[in-house]
Amino acid sequence: MANNPGAKKAIRKIERRTEVNKARRSRVRTFLRKFEEAVAAGDAAVAREAFVVAQSELMRAVSKGVVHKNTGSRKVSRLAAQLKKLAAA
Repeated sequence: MANNPGAKKAIRKIERRTEVNKARRSRVRTFLRKFEEAVAAGDAAVAREAFVVAQSELMRAVSKGVVHKNTGSRKVSRLAAQLKKLAAA
């Protein structure tokens, strides 16, 4: 357990930051789910809009340090591939 004031403060800061990061990660997952639902429904127009929003949220999470840069890029790339496949069909 933390013994000095600095360590106790660090614990408080980490708890606050963890809550913020959880909310950001949850937000990203929500937009990814909306995109996947649009793709599953086969609606290209809705999927395109959902893709733009999901991409924006993913990159915001990357900039905030919630998601690693390469992870964000990989996920966006896979979403774009799904969208392209849907548009071609």
